Amino acid sequence: MENERLILVTNDDGYASKGFAAAIDVARTFGRVVAVAPETPQSGMSQAITMYNPLYLRRISQEPGVEIYSFSGTPVDCVKMAFDYLLRDARIDLVISGINHGSNSAVNVLYSGTMGAAIEGSFYGCPAVGLSLDDHGADADFEAAMIYGRQIIGEVLSRPVELPLCLNVNVPVGRPDELHGIRLCRQNRGFWREEFYRHEDPRGREYFWLTGDFVNGEPDAEDTDEWALHNGYVSVVPVHTDLTDYRQLERLRRFFPTACDGAPESRK
Repeated sequence: MENERLILVTNDDGYASKGFAAAIDVARTFGRVVAVAPETPQSGMSQAITMYNPLYLRRISQEPGVEIYSFSGTPVDCVKMAFDYLLRDARIDLVISGINHGSNSAVNVLYSGTMGAAIEGSFYGCPAVGLSLDDHGADADFEAAMIYGRQIIGEVLSRPVELPLCLNVNVPVGRPDELHGIRLCRQNRGFWREEFYRHEDPRGREYFWLTGDFVNGEPDAEDTDEWALHNGYVSVVPVHTDLTDYRQLERLRRFFPTACDGAPESRK
């Protein structure tokens, strides 16, 4: 169909993950789907790109309305491959990244390959939605994430949006009728405290496993994504890449009164 929407789907868990299949199922509700995902799991890759290794593209399957590819790079590599090569002459209407096995709330948005890919899609002037389920299990139940994913994506596609637009959507564990609905939130100010566990291999060489615990920096704040997830709500956080700390910028102007900065009055 000439006016059929084109939806790009990607993820960071790999093309064979159950969440990727669920995202494709959501996407095909809205148009033709081209899905490009990493050959192997790429969690925690954030905005990483591959610069010093060759990249290999392989078509996994093709059927009416859905093409699926694996790519040997990172999630962001997958988005770049789609926009700059596979679909460079087409108009992509939406990027869906996910459905991730595990939430990407709070500071996880900075580490997440799922959100890295969604943010990359927004760089191309395309609405993007990162979908995550707060369940790391390979056999997680994605029904609620699919239902709410369709609802949120339907709203994004049904009306004009101001670009760039990138939504970080996190769905708590539970059956659809157990969840309380959608909650617009801000990002929680939590962080990770890591631990390295040291071991020795059979040859006596030391190696380490990284683990850690998430610390909720705002346990009582009810307007954050962490609060929503832990209280049965689907959290929706609009994200962008301007990392400027505007509060500190104002303070620094007082520290350095003669410094020239980017403020309009400094350019007069």
